[in-house]
This record gives sequence, structure tokens and C-alpha cells, in this order.
Amino acid sequence: MSTTVNKIKQPIAEHMEIFEDKFKESMKSSVPLLDKITNYIVKRKGKQIRPMFVFLSAKCLGEINESTYRAASLIELLHTATLVHDDVVDDSNERRGFFSVNALWKNKIAVLIGDFLLSKGLLLSLDNNDFELLKTVSNAVKEMSEGELLQIEKARRLDISEEVYFDIITKKTATLVAACCACGAVSVKADEATVKKFKEFGTLTGIAFQIKDDLFDFGTDELIGKPTGIDIKEKKMTLPLIYALNNSSYSEKKKIINIVRNHNNESDEVKKVIEFVIAKGGLTYAEKIMHEYKEKALAILKEVTDSPSKESLEALINYSINRKK
Repeated sequence: MSTTVNKIKQPIAEHMEIFEDKFKESMKSSVPLLDKITNYIVKRKGKQIRPMFVFLSAKCLGEINESTYRAASLIELLHTATLVHDDVVDDSNERRGFFSVNALWKNKIAVLIGDFLLSKGLLLSLDNNDFELLKTVSNAVKEMSEGELLQIEKARRLDISEEVYFDIITKKTATLVAACCACGAVSVKADEATVKKFKEFGTLTGIAFQIKDDLFDFGTDELIGKPTGIDIKEKKMTLPLIYALNNSSYSEKKKIINIVRNHNNESDEVKKVIEFVIAKGGLTYAEKIMHEYKEKALAILKEVTDSPSKESLEALINYSINRKK
């Protein structure tokens, strides 16, 4: 893990360690196959950005307690469930450089694992009367599903405006970051206005985070260690492409949309789209918008009392938009 992430984690490092054990515990089952698969999932966890948002938000406003640990576990259980289901939907054999659950155990088991994790998250909340946390996270899962379906619908028609794009990414990505920050606030019994403020902070951060992800698609493989042109191949209309199309002639637009629709698996054609977006200033524009969202998020934090946790939250936003992959 990068030294930057470890530094950001410092104010909550001991809590993150305790959380690891609690999260493992929350996945336990009496069925050996389930235990084997959930162990595999836990071992290949990523940077744990989402739990960090939960703990840092809580610590900015009060003292981390059992409710905070449950909030982080609930977010991770439901998020992991959606990732397992996503891999089935996308027919993806890899997740974070490891084999996906469906690649190793096939789709049927992967879908059941996702269902199991969802139910574990629901029960964790219900058993402890964490109704506010459950409401916040369940709403986020609903919005994420709506965002995915909206994106699929628009990919078929390729008629997407900036307004629709922001609607999609707010639902698909930002709602989960918003739920992390809101749940952190709820867990330390913050008042309604503060919870709302932290939810808004998470939404703005999540939007900036997603625009950064969209920008990766136009980079080079060597630089970011991530394949480029994937969004184009999947007919996803992202901000740089939308801007470029909105600022081109009818014939240019027709040509590019034809490539995205009919030649999206030909790397030479995809390269033409990438070059077109760069030439039209799509990347510059998307970066500008990303920074605007980051600044709006930081402005909300200015109202919060100074502390190491607040500094780490600020650093986490900057890390989100400066990361290399």
C-alpha cells in the first residue's frame, strides 16, 4: 500500500485494524464453502478507501464506537455484494488483479455469495437497531442499481447530455461515498444538519473521484498501468467524450458515434476516438470540472473543527484525484 494512504490512515490506524477483525467476523458462516469464499474476498481487499471515509468522518465529529465499526462493516458488506454481482453482470474474470469470485466458482455461486453478503449486512444492522445506518446504506444500493441501469440504457442509444452523465455518476459512484460519510456522522450521533452536510461532502468527493476514473480511460497503458479505451469499448459516454462531441461539427460527431457504436473493439478506431477527445479539449475540461467539485467538497470541510482526522479527510480527497490508477 502506498505511503500516502498509510499517512492518511494515521489518525484511525488502530480502529482500522480492529475493523479488519470485526469485518471478517461479520462474514462468518457455518457453511464451509461460504467461509472459504469470504476468506478469499477478505484477503484481496483493496485500499479500503470506503471504511476510511466512515472512520475519518466519525472521528471529525466525535469518538469512534461500536456503531462506527458496524457502519463500516455494513458499507463493506453491501459494497462487496454489489462488486461480486457486478463481475457476474460484466462477465469479468478479474477484480483488482485477482480472479473474481465468478471466475473461480462460477456465476451461480457468485450470485448466491452476493445475496449472502447483502443479508449479512441487513442482519448486522437489524440485530443492533441501527435503523438510520441501514436506511442510509440501503438507499445508496438502490441508487447504485438505478445508476447502472440508466447507464446501460443510455449506452444503447448513445444520446447522453452532461446532465444525464452527472445523474449517472452521482447514483453509481457518489452515493456510496456519501453513505460512508453520512454513516460516520450518524454513528457518533451527529445532528441532522451535520449528517446532511457530510453526505453532501461525500457526494461532491465521489463525483470528483469518478471523473478522475473517466480520465484514466484516455491515458497510456505504461503511465497508469490500466488498459485505455475500456469505456469506449463498453459504449460508456464519459465527460471528456461528451464535451468533445458537444464541441464538434455534425460530420465529426457522426463519425465518432459510428466508431463507438460499431467499431468499438478495433483498437485503431478506439485510438481515433481518444485522439479526437484530446484534440477537442475534453480532458482539460473534465479536469477543470473535477477540481471544481474537489474545491466544493473542501469548502464544506472548512466549517469542521480542525483535527488530524479533518486533515486526513482533506488529504484523502486530494489523493482520490491525484492517484495514478
